[in-house]
Amino acid sequence: MKHDAVTLESVLQAQAVLTGKIVRTPLIRCHSLDRNGLEIYLKLENFQRTGAFKFRGCLNKVARLSPAARRRGLVAASSGNHAQGLALAGALKNLKVTIVMPEGSARSKIAGTRAYGAEVILHGAVYDDAYRHALALAENTGATYVHSFDDPDIIAGQGTIGLEILEDLPEVDAVVAPIGGGGLISGLGVVLKNTRPDVLLVGCQSQGAPSMVESLRTGQLCELVSINTLADGIAVRRPGELTFRLAQHYLDRAVVVPDRAIARAVNTLATRAKIVAEPAAAAPWAAIEEGLIPLDAGKVVCVITGGNIDAPLLSRFLAESTGG
Repeated sequence: MKHDAVTLESVLQAQAVLTGKIVRTPLIRCHSLDRNGLEIYLKLENFQRTGAFKFRGCLNKVARLSPAARRRGLVAASSGNHAQGLALAGALKNLKVTIVMPEGSARSKIAGTRAYGAEVILHGAVYDDAYRHALALAENTGATYVHSFDDPDIIAGQGTIGLEILEDLPEVDAVVAPIGGGGLISGLGVVLKNTRPDVLLVGCQSQGAPSMVESLRTGQLCELVSINTLADGIAVRRPGELTFRLAQHYLDRAVVVPDRAIARAVNTLATRAKIVAEPAAAAPWAAIEEGLIPLDAGKVVCVITGGNIDAPLLSRFLAESTGG
């Protein structure tokens, strides 16, 4: 797929679909995080319905499905946030939704997905294992498969975050966001680079799962042999074909951050900014703490993509960082 499969117009159309149905999440200035001349702003998608940004893309996708595709039911693979987003989007249309999740998925995400009415099947160690099982399930049952990131309608829905950032902070200088499969960073790229091409767009991956970083470095899609990261929301062995092309075209830089920095960032966001962020969502702040963002970047927006973290894991991060 070419990078022009998603356009600014398609994101604007998604915004029209989503208006009044999603939370228009706040963008706040966080003075307590300012450092080295950087002004830090947080786009709080942890306040979105289902606790994560994924609901945007899911709702846009479901709205654009044909009646026949809806009747067949929906199937997806997800480590948790796409699962909850699609479960709720399906529930709003009274659709049957089945989600395949990795066996080690966060308990809160599994429970949340079931609470929205979806059937949950636990399969495999990581997202990519669940993905293959979900594809087979869709083929065997005739259900409609809804990809968690490599889909134009999903990407357009995520891109509405970029529209809101520009509306709330027209003078933004840089946007930093996590990368898993690449749906969010692709949507942001479409909006920012077609509206304010001077805005620096930075994507962050865990050092233990740098599939997009490696793909961009080599110039071709890479599938990692294995991944190992506490940031389950961005633990993807292989990015999407479309998201890879979009990232190649729009992304200014992609950086990797170690899990220790992500854990510390979860703590910092909780204790200094009073924001609960899951590990994947804390990656942008981890990148800043690791010195991976230019010190002259000016007004920097960190997209806090979700807050769905199990309480024991959050407690562990807080205890470890405080010496408890």
